[in-house]
Amino acid sequence: MLQLLYTAIFGEMLLILTLVFKTPLRKLVIVSLDRVKRGRGPIVVTTVGATLIVVLSSSLYSMAKIQQRTVEAGVLNPTDQVLMSKHMLEASLMGFVLFLSLMIDRLHHYIRELRLLRKTTEAVKKQTRSFEDGKNGSTEEQKALTEEITTLKSKVKKLESECEAKGTKEKTLETEVEALKKQSEGFLMEYDRLLEDNQNLRSQLEAIDQSSSHLDNKKST
Repeated sequence: MLQLLYTAIFGEMLLILTLVFKTPLRKLVIVSLDRVKRGRGPIVVTTVGATLIVVLSSSLYSMAKIQQRTVEAGVLNPTDQVLMSKHMLEASLMGFVLFLSLMIDRLHHYIRELRLLRKTTEAVKKQTRSFEDGKNGSTEEQKALTEEITTLKSKVKKLESECEAKGTKEKTLETEVEALKKQSEGFLMEYDRLLEDNQNLRSQLEAIDQSSSHLDNKKST
């Protein structure tokens, strides 16, 4: 389960990096995401997301039960401690997977919107140039063309400002990706620490079992 979650996290991080930086794979990834969002793709994605949420809820419920047992007993036994650490790590990783999935969806949406805005801006600029180059016609037509050019210029400025805003959002997403990479490294360190704690607990349990068997042997003799 943990290996699958780590594989999904690293795959999503690689996908985000491909979308953020302009590389030859970026267009292929965008086309693939467009196809996923058509037909039965959204149903499959929603099903997987719902399954993750259910498993996450189950882990949180198990953590709550262990916490309740600890409060009632007053002491956290080694088995519950290991289970609590395992459920906490799984819940963190599943939440991270869901967050990265949402981030990929939003990043793909903003990239598509930015492309449409750029195409519209280019079309408006070409139309504006054609109006400015055309000097023939009556005075009334010239006035109408001038007014239309003014309107189109205002639209161009608005679209340029929207493009700048989208660019700012992309930079913000890049910053979030870096933060997520650092957080993933922290999760890996925590996972190694939990494995070490688990090994220590097993060693302690074996020592306790050996001591108990030794005492039983003494009593029998």
